[in-house]
Amino acid sequence: MRSRFEHNYGVYLEFLRKNGSISAWEHEPKTFWFQGIKRGTCSYKPDFEVTENDGRKIWVEVKGYYSKKDFTKIKRFNKYFPKEKIIIIDSEWFKRNRKNLKGLVEGWE
Repeated sequence: MRSRFEHNYGVYLEFLRKNGSISAWEHEPKTFWFQGIKRGTCSYKPDFEVTENDGRKIWVEVKGYYSKKDFTKIKRFNKYFPKEKIIIIDSEWFKRNRKNLKGLVEGWE
């Protein structure tokens, strides 16, 4: 994992998988290419692919802070792949959930 946020979210996803809330998850399994873009951000690799129990896939991006490039990646992902669902997990999510998950999820830092 590339950050403590990503590590903790991966630990959380494993907790959800073991408890039957999701069926699977992977870290950075796919790169999405923005066809026709020749300058700047031409690809995007979401942090996680989550498979729900009904088989649907959701992409998750974990961000402690956003750069201009991050906003461009998300905007282009939504434009070029409108059928894909992406969820952004930011520092506010961690602030809201830290106390509950730290004691509940094994491996939480």
